[in-house]
Amino acid sequence: MIKRILFSALLISLFLSCSTADENRNNNPYLVDVNFTLNINLGLPEYNSLNFPGNSYTTYNYGLNGVVIYNVNNNQYIAFELTDPNHAVSNCSRLSVQGLIATCNCGDGNEYNILTGEITEGAGQYALKSYRVRKNGSTLEVYN
Repeated sequence: MIKRILFSALLISLFLSCSTADENRNNNPYLVDVNFTLNINLGLPEYNSLNFPGNSYTTYNYGLNGVVIYNVNNNQYIAFELTDPNHAVSNCSRLSVQGLIATCNCGDGNEYNILTGEITEGAGQYALKSYRVRKNGSTLEVYN
């Protein structure tokens, strides 16, 4: 009987201590969640660069300050928010993308890798906020 109670208590504490990936994505006090869906038709000339691995596309019309989408291997695409995750949202916290590097314009030298989202220069504890990407035929759906 005691073994069952201990096993049940252990099992309950295990379930309560687990967190989902979505819960872990929301721990940045600077970036709020915005709901959006961006559909990209890869057959349109504007998005042609996304048809080739190693290329990216940047738009400043979605997310907080914009979104960058990167083609990893034609089957896997990744997307990140273009707001420095280590600043409150402001005019200077919008990131500029050059190659694989997204640079903060606040003068602090923060730079992020758009393939991994990790900070490569500067200081801060947060990585870039990622968005979900789903490919369906020749359409990419980027959403939060």
